[in-house]
Amino acid sequence: MASVPLYCVCRLPYDVTRFMIECDLCQDWFHGSCVGVEEDEAAEIDLYHCPSCEEVHGPSIMKRRRVSLRPDRLSTPVRTQPVQTGTPTFIKELCSRTFPSADDVILRPTGYQLTVEYLEENSFSVPILVAKKDGLGMMVPSSSFTVTDVERFVGSEKIIDVIDVARQADCKMKLGDFVKYYTSSNRHKVLNVISLEFSDTRLSNLVETPKLVRKLSWVENLWPESSLFERPSVQKYCLMGVQDSYTDFHIDFGGTSVWYHVLKGEKVFYLIRPSPANLALFEHWSSSNNQNEMFFGDQVDRCYTCSVSQGQTLFIPTGWIHAVLTPVDCIAFGGNFLHSLNIEMQLKAYEIEKRLNTADLFKFPNFETICWYVGKHLLDTFRGLRENQRHPASYLVHGARSLNVAFRSWTKKEVLLPPPSIPR
Repeated sequence: MASVPLYCVCRLPYDVTRFMIECDLCQDWFHGSCVGVEEDEAAEIDLYHCPSCEEVHGPSIMKRRRVSLRPDRLSTPVRTQPVQTGTPTFIKELCSRTFPSADDVILRPTGYQLTVEYLEENSFSVPILVAKKDGLGMMVPSSSFTVTDVERFVGSEKIIDVIDVARQADCKMKLGDFVKYYTSSNRHKVLNVISLEFSDTRLSNLVETPKLVRKLSWVENLWPESSLFERPSVQKYCLMGVQDSYTDFHIDFGGTSVWYHVLKGEKVFYLIRPSPANLALFEHWSSSNNQNEMFFGDQVDRCYTCSVSQGQTLFIPTGWIHAVLTPVDCIAFGGNFLHSLNIEMQLKAYEIEKRLNTADLFKFPNFETICWYVGKHLLDTFRGLRENQRHPASYLVHGARSLNVAFRSWTKKEVLLPPPSIPR
């Protein structure tokens, strides 16, 4: 993981009011004023190279510009630049649009009805919205809990990843600085926090994941204490977004399923089914040069909307492509989990990440490792069932076959590596 600098090359401490830019090579952060990059110029940079990296790898790479084929129409009073994802214009236009309601596809069980047996019977292939947390076996703070309380339990010095929504770019800042911004009446930017994992903080004592998640989660149940690899920490996230925050379309890492509980405020989800056609379109869109100029929901057959209000909990299944809008200030808790109900789709999502050259920082930690642990568990399970003359569930057989194909591919990749040279 990249180092987290607290100071720029100028040795000035990070200040939320000053624009910063990350070098895509060394992943250090710099004040724009220190390296001669203005904030509006950064939007035109595709890959930024800091002064040191520029000496070795050459100058920054700029985004491709579209060339107008009709210069005679330049005087026509029409929009000359595509709307950029996350900008105020984009948010305004998005809020004015209508989409098919997710009521056509989602399930709405009570917390008491939502069990492993329920998912095995109904399949965990569509989103599930639970109106009240009663019966979920979940613990969260009361709705009076604030971002200031988050700071108190996590620590003001904690360095967190923050999204500058208008630029759809990441930056790093202290939690204390973000809370000052969040509680300020003069917000100069729209900043969004979606990746504050707090399992190793005191806040973890106030939040318990839904019982269903704890029963299904591979990490919770199958990660050995004796493992030489670091246990993935993706179970508990605190999401803090101000009004008009927006996260563009994505598939959660490793095809993980997700639970979201809105503590206060509201979230609007734009949901797309992971059909083969939609996944192919998503991969093409994700690798395009003008991704931030195209709303992916317009490229698929159906893009559903689902509003999640205060006190409601949404479960998004494996592989579903989704974007999230925050219409009002919101605090939510959530987490990611791998499970055995749809192993094939989890592996498909992982392969898409590899083809897109997704950075390790944005992948599920030790994904292949947990798959090997699961493979051993399934083998032991099948042997036990066989001794008792019982048949495994069909989804386990299908998942095991998908894992077997993946294992062959991963080991073949390693075997095909050239042998080390032999010293003469």
